[in-house]
Amino acid sequence: MTTMKKTVHLAIACAFAVSLPHAFAAVSPEEAQKLKSHELTPMGSERAGNAAGTIPAWDGGLADGSSYDGKGKRPDPFADDKPLYSVTASNMGEYDAVLTEGSKAMLKKYPSYRIDVYPTRRTFAAPDWFYDNTFANATRATAGEAPSYSPSGAYGGVPFPLPKDASEVMWNHLLHWRGYAFEQPMTNVLTSEDGRHVTTAVGNSQIQMPYFDPNGDLETFQNKHKGDYWLFRMVNDGPPIRAGEAIIGRENLKPDQTRTWVYLTGQRRVRMLPNSCCDTPTPAAAGVAGFDDLQVWLGRLDRFDWKLVGKKEMLIPYNANKSQLASSTDELLMENHLNPDYVRWELHRVWVVEASLRQGQRHTASKGTYYIDEDSWRAVTGERYDAKGNLWKVLYNLPVAAPELPGFVQGAHGFYDLIAGTWYASNLEANHQGNLMLKEGGWPDSHFTASSLTGSSLR
Repeated sequence: MTTMKKTVHLAIACAFAVSLPHAFAAVSPEEAQKLKSHELTPMGSERAGNAAGTIPAWDGGLADGSSYDGKGKRPDPFADDKPLYSVTASNMGEYDAVLTEGSKAMLKKYPSYRIDVYPTRRTFAAPDWFYDNTFANATRATAGEAPSYSPSGAYGGVPFPLPKDASEVMWNHLLHWRGYAFEQPMTNVLTSEDGRHVTTAVGNSQIQMPYFDPNGDLETFQNKHKGDYWLFRMVNDGPPIRAGEAIIGRENLKPDQTRTWVYLTGQRRVRMLPNSCCDTPTPAAAGVAGFDDLQVWLGRLDRFDWKLVGKKEMLIPYNANKSQLASSTDELLMENHLNPDYVRWELHRVWVVEASLRQGQRHTASKGTYYIDEDSWRAVTGERYDAKGNLWKVLYNLPVAAPELPGFVQGAHGFYDLIAGTWYASNLEANHQGNLMLKEGGWPDSHFTASSLTGSSLR
């Protein structure tokens, strides 16, 4: 505990405003060489551990060539690990320096909330071609002009492994590695203030990222895919009132070119959503979550001004394979939060980014704070504040280690509404026979178009 109390924060010397009007230049070839040195990993994170020894050095991650066939539950590679300690409301003051504001709020509000801290394991890894593309992106990718900062010249890797500002960090999150194509059985649940679990969707989601096509290249991505970097298709099997509904989304590097369509069984027609972004309720969550709420942040940057606070050591959910081993959602979901027995926390370095609502823009959140893992560039937790400045939502995104990828695949994600007392959990797999399965070769692009819904056998 004494070591934790003396944890040294690795804050960057100064914060960066993101209101610069011009595109940022790529880094020099000399600076890019750091990605191939003993200083940085191929992803741009610090290769060394911390001075206290509580964060180890990165040694290549977890890429043991193991396989998972999608049958049964994905194994936990660290099933024998025991918690080093637990943070509760009674001892949270000892760990104040490494707790996010959201974690502090949850510990104070719910006596049953607990943070079990395990040994830190820097498991993130990616294919060699991903590292090669990341190195190339360092000198060829640029961030566009405010307020969207849409990147150009990036493909197949971390777009900005040596980020200069908050917008580049957030684009690193939006384009973080999670595989090229995969299919995932899922259950989404909204829990009411009185602790009732209400299933909002049961179905199957299919995701494909043309940005990570292993057989593609930058020219193909720009000319063929026109900047569509994330394709999503979800068909509902339940609950009965929503069975047969479907949604297709195509996220684009240029936010005004993002498109989303829904198929509604009552109308027997496909409709394009007029505004598939930001705080607009998403049909994928039965309207209980906004597009921005997905995976901590799945939105466009132009509604907010962004500031890079720095890099810090924080306790975050990590290597969350255990969360997928619950026998049912009832075992995983407690009255006010996920069951702490199934959530693994570790000490890691994260990029801390703050967002403030831009003048003249509207959003249900006035500001937010996001914590992005330095190795995977995945936003793992965050906070949102309401119009009065009150802490409103605590967001979470559980990364699951997948050595066969290698990398992290999508686990449960959602938010806790501290004001309403409700909370939401998406991508739960406990009630399903298998877990997320990689799709070799992916699907044809036409699978993610509106016409594919009208031509399917949806009722």
